[in-house]
Amino acid sequence: MEVQRVSIATRTGDDGTTSLLYGQRVPKDHPQIEAVGAFDELNVALGAVKPLLGANAHTRELILTLQQNLVALMGELACAEADAARYTASKFAKISGEDVGRIDAAVASLELEGLKFNGWATPGATPLGSALDTARVAARRAERRLTALPAHGRSIRPELREFTNRLADLLWLLARQTEQ
Repeated sequence: MEVQRVSIATRTGDDGTTSLLYGQRVPKDHPQIEAVGAFDELNVALGAVKPLLGANAHTRELILTLQQNLVALMGELACAEADAARYTASKFAKISGEDVGRIDAAVASLELEGLKFNGWATPGATPLGSALDTARVAARRAERRLTALPAHGRSIRPELREFTNRLADLLWLLARQTEQ
């Protein structure tokens, strides 16, 4: 009996299109695909932070949770507006007010540390700080792509914008923390 293997190379995108979550085909430069790609880049940037954390289990767990949140966010962005209700009713994980609150609590905790900074940061003081700043700018790019979607007919729940904005703030503070 021959075992059939599944390949990542489906070749269905050779024509310059890709699938949204429930099968609708769109151009690879479609605004939703751009947004999903920006959040994927952010997820990878957060992954690059983890090996630099050393024994900091608390921040490692926070980063892992944020990456799981990003997977949920990408899933939601990867469905067509016409399928939004279907996605909402699905069992897929979704960004919630609790996820935003987790970031708010982490920001508040860092701010209580009395971090010192004057105006713009100059990234590069530490490898970990540089990795966090790289993730921060990826978060801001993803935020811009997310913010552009309503102009292209894709509604965005407020929690997604709040999560992304707060995440960039958190990454900025974490980067400053490593410099001190």
